[in-house]
Amino acid sequence: ILNNMGYFDERNEAVKRAISTLIKAAHKHGKTVSICGQGPSQYPEFAEFLVQEGIDSISVNPDTVAYTRRLVASVEQRMILNKIRGI
Repeated sequence: ILNNMGYFDERNEAVKRAISTLIKAAHKHGKTVSICGQGPSQYPEFAEFLVQEGIDSISVNPDTVAYTRRLVASVEQRMILNKIRGI
């Protein structure tokens, strides 16, 4: 309900900065980071952002599991290739 009223959007840059900061801090202290909710299921670009930021696991709706697995594999492959290329 709050999302429909404009109170929350996980794609907001401030929210993404907070998530990025949290992931880095947790990893610095040896903790894993997981996320659940509608965001990664509804917005593939948000799932891609999470992978690029180093999220350890993403919970998605059952009907988006196959698509999200392919997306994550594609993003991780691109990240590896970019690292090899020095990008």
